[in-house]
Amino acid sequence: MSAPAFKEWAVIVRALLEGEQIVDVRKGGLREAKQGNGRRHFAVHANRFWLYPTSEHQQPELLKDAYRHTIELSPGSPVGESIRIDGWADVVGVARVTEPDLLAKLDSKLIWTLDYAESRLKWKQRDPLWILALRVHRLHEHLVVPWRDDYGGCTSWVPVEGLPEDPASLPSVPALSDEAFDARLQGVVNELPDGLTEPEVVGAT
Repeated sequence: MSAPAFKEWAVIVRALLEGEQIVDVRKGGLREAKQGNGRRHFAVHANRFWLYPTSEHQQPELLKDAYRHTIELSPGSPVGESIRIDGWADVVGVARVTEPDLLAKLDSKLIWTLDYAESRLKWKQRDPLWILALRVHRLHEHLVVPWRDDYGGCTSWVPVEGLPEDPASLPSVPALSDEAFDARLQGVVNELPDGLTEPEVVGAT
């Protein structure tokens, strides 16, 4: 199965590619695929995926002060224009958070403000907030693919056409060294009572 693209704010994709952040938090957008219970909520669709930077919804005031200027460095892919892909990620572990105090322990791992991260937690309160620990790689040469109308809207996973099936088939370099990544990952695990677990991939056989 071809790797899908994971749609996220361009400023967050930049932070992942620069090694400034190794986790993402996700509740899922309004266009998430329906799951077995008929509800639309987030699920992991692939252990490996392309990073799709979008300009939709990102706002500087939702970032910590030290990172607000990076919006100017992260224009992303505006709706209707070609999509630039600079990297990909493997999911190395997941956790589900339901309590604000636990999310607060992860505050130093995110470039979002804590208030904004908590707003993601509060949205669709019946669903947990997913914590995705990601091993990110930067491509040696970026890719550009055409926009399609069905790529728009609030959704996490996009089957972008024109990308290789396996991101690892292209020359790339890890965003962090093995030692640096392992240390950062341990820092995340230390803040989670149950640590990280292997993701259950929806549709995997």
